[in-house]
Amino acid sequence: MKLSDYVAQFLVEQKVKHVFAVAGGACLHLIDSIAETEGIEYICPHHEQAGAMAAEAYARISNNLGVAIATSGPGATNLITGICCAYYDSIPVLYISGQVSTFRFRGTTGVRQLGFQETDIVEMCKSITKYAVLVSDPKRIRYELEKAVHLAKTGRPGPVLVDIPDNLQREDIDPDKLEAFKPEIKDRNKSLPILKEQVARTIELLKAASRPVVVYGLGIRLANAVHLAAELLNEINLPVTPTWGAVDMLGAHPKNFVGTFGIHGTRYGNFAIQNADLVISIGSRLDTHETGSPLSTFAREAKKVVVDIDPAELGKFEVFGMPTDLLIEADANDFLSLLVAGIKKETFGDYKDWWLKIRSWQDKFSICPPQLFTKKMLDPYVFMKRMSQLAGDTETIVIDTGCAVAWFMQAFEPKPGQRIFSDLNNTAMGYALPAAIGAYFASGKPVTCIIGDGGLMMNVQELSTIAKHNIPIKIFVVNNHGYSMIQQTQEQWLGGRLHASSDQGGLAFPNFVELAEAHGIKGLRISTNAEIDENFKTVFALNAPVLIDVDIESTERVIPQCKYGRPIEDSEPLIKRADFFEAMIVKAMDASSDGPA
Repeated sequence: MKLSDYVAQFLVEQKVKHVFAVAGGACLHLIDSIAETEGIEYICPHHEQAGAMAAEAYARISNNLGVAIATSGPGATNLITGICCAYYDSIPVLYISGQVSTFRFRGTTGVRQLGFQETDIVEMCKSITKYAVLVSDPKRIRYELEKAVHLAKTGRPGPVLVDIPDNLQREDIDPDKLEAFKPEIKDRNKSLPILKEQVARTIELLKAASRPVVVYGLGIRLANAVHLAAELLNEINLPVTPTWGAVDMLGAHPKNFVGTFGIHGTRYGNFAIQNADLVISIGSRLDTHETGSPLSTFAREAKKVVVDIDPAELGKFEVFGMPTDLLIEADANDFLSLLVAGIKKETFGDYKDWWLKIRSWQDKFSICPPQLFTKKMLDPYVFMKRMSQLAGDTETIVIDTGCAVAWFMQAFEPKPGQRIFSDLNNTAMGYALPAAIGAYFASGKPVTCIIGDGGLMMNVQELSTIAKHNIPIKIFVVNNHGYSMIQQTQEQWLGGRLHASSDQGGLAFPNFVELAEAHGIKGLRISTNAEIDENFKTVFALNAPVLIDVDIESTERVIPQCKYGRPIEDSEPLIKRADFFEAMIVKAMDASSDGPA
């Protein structure tokens, strides 16, 4: 059996149905074997970066392994941005790179390169993968593939890379004689008594709290515990401030959805966090985009319980000065299983006064107040609000970075059955378009892609991939005529000098409707609030690709936004508890305004 045929069959056994591959001289045998193997097929993006991102999204939606293949040298290095997306968001993806033949390795010669397109991709990727290995012996192929997949899926998930030389791909091997990988089996029962004690302590803290807030993070989904997160809210009426990775977990419990929080969060989400007396974070690493800086100002007088599977994420809080009361190293599924079971045995109040205060903040600081709907020009908050009301209940929505994702996460109200995700931590411009392709092949269902004008240009070549397969993706190009998130920072720190972020500063953009039509994709344009509903009805009724140029004025900004380097609270003393229901204002969040300007 040819080694490349073994690789293809291995992927079939992993229940992978699609591989994203860009052809090159050092990976042709791998692609040919996939093409000749039943039960799996390849999809051709036009850039390895796009293939890496599509594979990452494929893994998110399929709840299985994503796979991308590239050739050696520039093909492999082009994977790196997508590998970072998977690594920082903890997504299990197998990246396979072809390598030059072993007899062309530079070895210890001291030369920079011997084989054509020889590049040591393994060393480059060790810091952004859970495992990266060069296969130097064909008899080790089973061991290395099994080890890589095991590591990608277990513990805190993440990407792995297997580099296979061209001549080894052509080697004849006997599958029955290949060494297997035998993973170390950890006895989870050993840590169960400690976890039970920690859960009991968490319940005691909940019983003593009058202003609790629960943070849901992406780790809950990665642990296959979304059903338990929902069951928890069925048992106890807790306010939830989800991270961006968990907004789609609250569709079935809208009454518990306070709002997003952090640097680009809602005012009321931040007010709830900053005035809580107990914060329980489950499956979120609580990065600085969520906590603000310094970390010591986050949830300033709350007791804090943090649940994370990665001990390094828990250890950072002491290093960076965020006081915590209970750090729980556990899988979110294990923790929530015990927490839900324990809460069922207890009696809790309904936190009525706390909920009244939260509702008053939501009313006072509405993200999308009625006056915005009366504007003639298209308002981004109105656009996102109406999308949340008109998008399908089972829609998969992929969002890019910049203002597009900030406006979306502030204004969108998720529905049950929707899947919503973004490249949350690497935040690569251009991610959403190839990710939408990956999501479609994972589910076979229509996908909505929300991407900025700048982001689209980063992976614009994938419009041809969409047209080739007639993928029913609705591409909403949030066209604010430049890099508005960057412009907002330049206005705050650089006197509004918009270098490299605007058309005056060096950028150029095409006519997006004409661009879509040049690819054989239907193109539309929305430029006023009045045009939103009619166009949405048209777009969501289509079962074909369509690009919508969402024409927004270049002066629109994300409001509220905490300025870079500013904490979510200021340095004034915490108000007295007796004054709590009267006067709390988080000044750094520009709370003097009643809504977006």
